[in-house]
Amino acid sequence: MRALTWQGTGRVSVETVPDPKIQDPTDAIVRMTSTAICGSDLHLYNVLGMYLDSGDILGHEPMGIVEEVGSEVTQISPGDRVVIPFNISCGHCWMCGRGLTAQCETTQVRSQGKGAALFGFSRLYGQVPGAQAEYLRVPQAQFGPIKVPDGHPDERYLFLSDVLTTSWQAARYADIAPGDTALVVGLGPIGQMSARIARHLGAERVIAVDEVPERLAMAGRHGIETLDSSAVDDVPAAVMEMTGGRGADGVVDAVGMEAHGTPFQAAAMKAAGMLPDPLARKATETVGVDQMGALRTAFAAVRRGGTISIIGVYGGKADPFPMLDLFDKGVTLRMGQAHVKRWVDDILPLLTGDDDPLAVHDLVTHRMPLEDAPRAYELFNNKEDGCVKVVLQP
Repeated sequence: MRALTWQGTGRVSVETVPDPKIQDPTDAIVRMTSTAICGSDLHLYNVLGMYLDSGDILGHEPMGIVEEVGSEVTQISPGDRVVIPFNISCGHCWMCGRGLTAQCETTQVRSQGKGAALFGFSRLYGQVPGAQAEYLRVPQAQFGPIKVPDGHPDERYLFLSDVLTTSWQAARYADIAPGDTALVVGLGPIGQMSARIARHLGAERVIAVDEVPERLAMAGRHGIETLDSSAVDDVPAAVMEMTGGRGADGVVDAVGMEAHGTPFQAAAMKAAGMLPDPLARKATETVGVDQMGALRTAFAAVRRGGTISIIGVYGGKADPFPMLDLFDKGVTLRMGQAHVKRWVDDILPLLTGDDDPLAVHDLVTHRMPLEDAPRAYELFNNKEDGCVKVVLQP
């Protein structure tokens, strides 16, 4: 089969690799019909090469048609149309029983001190071959795959794999309630959907911050008030002014380690990534400091007694938190990988009808063949050609 493989920092290529096969009775083989590029894939592309091997298959936002199932898989059958959650969970362990599927104890990558294994996401999360390929082996298929009906194109359902479920958790973790003012920092795919979901959950106002014109315009189409961070000297001060000096009730940091405005940390992360792998891993795991611009905005713009939901991915071990200010304001922090299966029952009914209350039709800006994946990574990484979200079609 053909698959998108990591070949070095900033370098990916589509190669011919062996077809996946059933290895365990709880496996399934799924033929990919759509698979997307995630902002987290850019962390592998740019920074985390010390945890990858040349030839690793990337990607963790898949859907397709079931081709084959193992003997213990009964909830899906060949021919079923399915979406695959990005995290691999068993459904029966202590964590899964409490809805914490991103911490599944069956697939936890204990050798790295990490939670549930993820598709296509380096040795840190199990080095499971990813979904930017023609076929995908799905472990724990007795629980993970989400059956979806025919009648709508893939893009109506594809984002159950990550974007929609991650964004739903982001908004829920921010304690968004009817009448609230929500702030979303960052308008990549997760920020776009977090803002729309905050409105769906009843927020009276949703304010979102970014500097990319196409992202700001997309959010504006869906009733989101936008702040262009490149045109505002002090974003938290602007939010305070917009909220009568109080601040936002709930804030979603949808940026993570890619935040702008912290050149020292950016240079340090880049330098660490250029070291030989053993030294790079040591630097990242002991003295790594993330770019903190988005978090500082969230800390300063949340109201006293408010909640910050951190859904953007961070990887540093030595990040400086302004604990005095957070304690004084009585801020609640919630964060973590999305527990995909926990939120599916809330979201799926919004996707199956003829209406489209979350406007999932307006997220994808680029649809490209799998063979063009290297160019797709460049477009997404460099924010060229108005690129907000890319879907690859094997």
